[in-house]
Amino acid sequence: SRQIMRRHVQNNILRIGCAAGFSGDRTDAAGPVVDALLAAGGPAFLIFETLAERTLALAQLARRANPDAGYEPLLDDMLRPVLARCLQGGIRIVSNFGAAHPEAAARRIHALAAELGLPAPRIAVVQGDDLSAPHQRPLLEQALGSALQGLDVVSANAYLGAEAIADALLAGADIVVCGRVADPSLAVGPALAHFGWARDDWTRIARATMAGHLLECGTQVTGGYYADPGYKDVPGLATLGYPIAEIDADGHCTITKPAGTGGRIDAHTVKEQLLYEVHDPAAYLTPDVVADITEAEVTELAPDRVRLSGVRGHARPAGLKVNVCHATGWFAEGEISYAGARAEGRARLAAQVLRERLAGLGPLRADLIGVASVFADDGGQWLADLPAGDAQDVRLRVALNHTDKPSAERLGREVTALYTCGPAGGGGVRTALRQRLGTVSCTVPREQVPASFRFIEAAP
Repeated sequence: SRQIMRRHVQNNILRIGCAAGFSGDRTDAAGPVVDALLAAGGPAFLIFETLAERTLALAQLARRANPDAGYEPLLDDMLRPVLARCLQGGIRIVSNFGAAHPEAAARRIHALAAELGLPAPRIAVVQGDDLSAPHQRPLLEQALGSALQGLDVVSANAYLGAEAIADALLAGADIVVCGRVADPSLAVGPALAHFGWARDDWTRIARATMAGHLLECGTQVTGGYYADPGYKDVPGLATLGYPIAEIDADGHCTITKPAGTGGRIDAHTVKEQLLYEVHDPAAYLTPDVVADITEAEVTELAPDRVRLSGVRGHARPAGLKVNVCHATGWFAEGEISYAGARAEGRARLAAQVLRERLAGLGPLRADLIGVASVFADDGGQWLADLPAGDAQDVRLRVALNHTDKPSAERLGREVTALYTCGPAGGGGVRTALRQRLGTVSCTVPREQVPASFRFIEAAP
């Protein structure tokens, strides 16, 4: 019987496929991943990672404007093609596409299921990350002190861990909708629920965390962010396969992707993603665990199959990270193109005209796209010091930030006026104005940020 049990543990593989690495990712990603999970059989989850710090703040602004908004705007496009197959095939879905309004996202999924003629799924939402309410202000003041004074707070969200996700799954959820949870926790939650690990089994949790870390950015691990033609070539970049992690009972994982999709998974792509955004390889801090990858091993098993092992874990931090996003004014930008003889000179003259016309509003950033932009500075001195060239295809971009919306709007009008006010030959004007956000971060004691879940029922 012990031999049978050992074989069962060895064959007890949990597959977790990722179908999004950020808000705005490709919406056709989930199909091949679901096909691969169904073909493999066995327990499987599909995760969508769609949040970033700025994404969540923008979602809060969207909810301010519309009480029914505030969740991932591409939710329908991501879920509609695969929702039926996931529910019918037993693939459970975990995502942070709830953003600033998980309940609204859950209601929308119920409506989508009804539109598709599907039985109502059991949808749980994770709660506790949103610290924006007035009664939570003292908690932020305690953590930030004077840094919070005078800020127009748009959002304040704690990075929750995996426990509430696991609890929801153990309670029978088909779909778990989260707001701000740590990205790797989307994979840790299913692993905790499936394998039944102790909540302080730090090494197994750390291994699942790093599996989630490899998945969380979608196709970065399958060659997308790795690609550099002629130096690091990646085949089929237009049809990249999204990653799948095969996690065993000890937390070790093998990273792969759907057969027939583009991209590559090898030791190089996995190592790049393994180190991505890791400040200390010996102490990668997450809400679930402190992961140590200093003795990790990356092994190529077969084409597009790479195993990660050797990760260790230590007790999780006592505090949770909180990002506080606040309004910092209005961001205005405008662009206009110049081409042909003396184009660069005309673009520089246009920038100088705008500096004079907008003097007193604050620093005006001017970029000559194709000549000086990525390495320029907001004050414009770098461009001023750069010797004039003779580029014949130049797009001038100017931008400024201002606390007063009408003042910021002036930039768009002045760029548009260049059509006839010169210099000669400008065209293709584009202008934009949006509210700008700043971020301050802190940590708060985790016991002051209790996480929980609740089920959202379908409308009668």
